[in-house]
Amino acid sequence: MIGDEGEQIGVMSPFDALKLARTKNLDLVEISPTAQPPVCRIMDYGKYLYQQEKKEREAKKHQTKITVKEVKFRINVDDHDYETKKNHVLRFLDGGDKVKATIFFRGREMTRTGLGRQILERLIKDVQEQSIVEFRPRQEGNTLHAILAPKKTAVEREKEKEREAKQKAKREKKAAQEKLAPEKPIPEKEKQPAPAAAAEATNPVSQA
Repeated sequence: MIGDEGEQIGVMSPFDALKLARTKNLDLVEISPTAQPPVCRIMDYGKYLYQQEKKEREAKKHQTKITVKEVKFRINVDDHDYETKKNHVLRFLDGGDKVKATIFFRGREMTRTGLGRQILERLIKDVQEQSIVEFRPRQEGNTLHAILAPKKTAVEREKEKEREAKQKAKREKKAAQEKLAPEKPIPEKEKQPAPAAAAEATNPVSQA
């Protein structure tokens, strides 16, 4: 028998244990039915269930949900379209998502699968600083695809965001302090006009 404060009470009959729990306006809960004798604890069972539910909610908040975003390419993709799709890939990776880069071959394009592989290999090389390759280009039927995962973990991204936020706040604070700082007074020497050119002002000498 365990008390509501976690203290060991000892062996008791079910009747006495239940009676003790009721005197404290609490519940008697069997926590280890297979033990000999079974182990029970006095507790507020409703409060216990609420705390367990709260812990589960908190655990779910800290779980990282990773989704797979698909970005489709064509074998005749031009440079502008390629750069646009590459930026989509980078944005998804920065957001913590995996990316499935796909090329779908139509009709006679099946004879040019090598070109599709070159496009995906180019993409892998262009985003290698932000990604790791989970699956290199592989073909399934008339589809060629590769899967990329973000190089930084969720924890690393959170730390980086916190660091950037702190740096930004520091810069803003410094800028605000400089804006509010009083202007330095101009020294008296700088206020005085420069003396006129030497002797020409006082005693001009006439030439013979």
